[in-house]
Amino acid sequence: MLRDDLSSKLIHLTRGETNAEAANAFLSIIGERRLLGSTRDIIGGYRCLCFTEAPVGKLAHVLAAAEQMRYKSFGIMVDKKWLFDRGGRPVIYQPESEYDLLHESQRFRHVRYEPGSVDFSWEREWRIKTELLEIEPASATLIVPTRTWEKWFQDKHVSMLARRAVSGTIGPKSVTEFPWHFIVLEDLGVPIPAVSPPEIS
Repeated sequence: MLRDDLSSKLIHLTRGETNAEAANAFLSIIGERRLLGSTRDIIGGYRCLCFTEAPVGKLAHVLAAAEQMRYKSFGIMVDKKWLFDRGGRPVIYQPESEYDLLHESQRFRHVRYEPGSVDFSWEREWRIKTELLEIEPASATLIVPTRTWEKWFQDKHVSMLARRAVSGTIGPKSVTEFPWHFIVLEDLGVPIPAVSPPEIS
């Protein structure tokens, strides 16, 4: 049965106090082609990467409506099975008092849940315990807020190819083709607050 509240994908959203800060973090991820684990907000100091299994269409509405949200409208989407095969698992929402009941190998999955006071279950979080996770265009899709950002990435790629052509270092077609796929949130019919891309150097 098809349901619009389920997804076979997982999305890692960038964080920041501002859209500009989140955009810079996103550009670093794409430039390095890797996501770095963090201990932030994870009890026990485990270094993890966090994802949401919320469908991208639902997520767009949340991002558009919550300007003060800690997550912003830039992200990396991967297949749920791809992350599961690497050790990714859904978190376990439970009271703080039940943390020690978990086996040590599973404690990275704990998220505090206290109905009526502390409830982040809407995030539908998954975690993978890791220092870093390499990402490649074959296994990841870029989530960007606007078509302006999609065009910026394509223009930047063309600019890079032009520089390589001038220097005589341009490679075969498999190297010169633009590698990434995009989902543009504004194409889902939701106005998304976003910062403009930087100038292409």
